[in-house]
Amino acid sequence: MQLFYSADIDDDAPEFTFGPEESKHIVRVLRKKEGDRLYITNGRGWLFDVKIIEANGKKCKVEIASTEKRHRPMHSLHMAVAPTKTGERYEWFLEKATEIGVDEITPIICERSERKTVKPERLEKIIQSAMKQSLRTYLPKLNEATTFEEFLEQPHHGLLFIAHCEEEERLELKRRVAPDKDLTILIGPEGDFSRREIQLAYEKGFLPVSLGKSRLRTETAAVVACTMVNMINNG
Repeated sequence: MQLFYSADIDDDAPEFTFGPEESKHIVRVLRKKEGDRLYITNGRGWLFDVKIIEANGKKCKVEIASTEKRHRPMHSLHMAVAPTKTGERYEWFLEKATEIGVDEITPIICERSERKTVKPERLEKIIQSAMKQSLRTYLPKLNEATTFEEFLEQPHHGLLFIAHCEEEERLELKRRVAPDKDLTILIGPEGDFSRREIQLAYEKGFLPVSLGKSRLRTETAAVVACTMVNMINNG
């Protein structure tokens, strides 16, 4: 099964026409022809089984044979993760988190962040590609980068956790997570959160958690957190 993505396809449409870039990929690269079947998602849970009726490299048209709405898990996971020093490592986190399962991602700029900007267009493409590769039908929401303080001022619901490396009492995340509960998890930069940031998070209701005995890189910590949450919810 090969999955394609388009936010423009509607669940009640009888036909759909791909844009020039995707049409070129389907017809000229994959060499699909009229009568071939494809699968498309709109990133909102819908899976479309379609048949090519016009194999045009500029506007490939398909007929929708059947549709299926896949339900979201009972929980939602929001990962607020500081950008890594190198962009490739953050892209790796986005790819793996999307494959494992995440609903929302916010890049947070912290006091010790060495990287304070991200390229949202490129990150969005990474997420879309990972969604298609893993055959998921829900596209994670990528929020604009924001400062740590601004993020804390936003409304948050469900279980709220901050994973830091300070020497103080922290329960393991896997012991804090409850099935079917929404979560927001904060992951800091390479130099960790500052003591001030940790205190601000506590004041906003975030609880300290540990991801294990090892000291993990930012992107590794974020992927481990996603894995723990999904194992508990899908185990």
